[in-house]
Amino acid sequence: MLLLPVLLAHLWLGEAVHRLRLSWDEAVAPMPKRLVVAYVRELKAAVPAIRPAAPTAKPKSRPKLQPAAPQPMPSPESPVPEPPEAASDAEPTTPEPAASAPEPGPQPGEGSEPKPPALAASEPASEEAEPGPEWPLSTLLRYRLSGNYRGEVHGNAQVEWIRQGQHYQMHLDVAIGPSFAPLISRRMSSDGRLTPAGVNPLRYDEDTRVMFAQRRRSTLLFHGDSVTMPNGNREPVPAGVQDASSQFVQLTWLFLTGREPLKAGHVIDIPLVLPKRQYLWRYEVLGEEELQTPMGPLATWHLKPSKAAGGGDLTAEVWIAPSLQYLPVRLRIRQDEQTFIDLMLNSAPRQAAP
Repeated sequence: MLLLPVLLAHLWLGEAVHRLRLSWDEAVAPMPKRLVVAYVRELKAAVPAIRPAAPTAKPKSRPKLQPAAPQPMPSPESPVPEPPEAASDAEPTTPEPAASAPEPGPQPGEGSEPKPPALAASEPASEEAEPGPEWPLSTLLRYRLSGNYRGEVHGNAQVEWIRQGQHYQMHLDVAIGPSFAPLISRRMSSDGRLTPAGVNPLRYDEDTRVMFAQRRRSTLLFHGDSVTMPNGNREPVPAGVQDASSQFVQLTWLFLTGREPLKAGHVIDIPLVLPKRQYLWRYEVLGEEELQTPMGPLATWHLKPSKAAGGGDLTAEVWIAPSLQYLPVRLRIRQDEQTFIDLMLNSAPRQAAP
């Protein structure tokens, strides 16, 4: 007779401790306020085009110079001096992207290099400045969900990509079961900045709720060259590191700007931090696949990690649609061979006004 009260007391104590921990986490690192945007138009499939990574700067007007007196020719041993303007205007990296160039930006693996000083100085310093045309407008994608979690499961999901100036948020919301009372729900949110080197996450939150079980939350805090893991450990990270949500935006940006080509056999390296550990993620482009969607058949490219994650971390395959601004039309998120969910686009994406 005493067993039931003891069990209930343990459950209450466990839930109280967990809520206290969540309250402590919120006090130490409160979650960012979710950005709100109005989605006013459907995104129509269109012929893909490589977008420039940054607008070409207009040439500055220079004062007219008076003819200088002839200078003596340097001897063969003397170094040839650089022209005065070369040091300030020369671009030390590859030329500006163009539609005709197969790889207009940095070569694969170089997307995380710092921006040349001359180009960085030409951009507005304000945090509210609009990023270049290489970033998609704020977009909402809705998916139908199927998969297996101790049996066949169904549900719904959505991806919300929001940008305001250089600030972005990426939310992946998944619900298994009926929408009014899901058995399992998970939100994976990334918050950070848009930079010349791509997506720069500052914080990642993973919030999981299971019916009749405790709520679980994991948070990653990025500090430039290091990250604070959910267990409190601070670890160094490489340049260009991404989280579980931001990696999909980074892939879209790499393809939109032509920094990475979509061709069978090509491999894209992305440093990735997941709640349990870090990975050097390698996405292999398997090839083209046509998917049947509510918008009709769509040509996509299938990307798959070269190996599975471990320790309970999740692995994600992605199908990218060039005609929809290289956005993910399908996602397959897998924990192991028996536990996975498959997300397929359920309606036309919606975008904010330009």
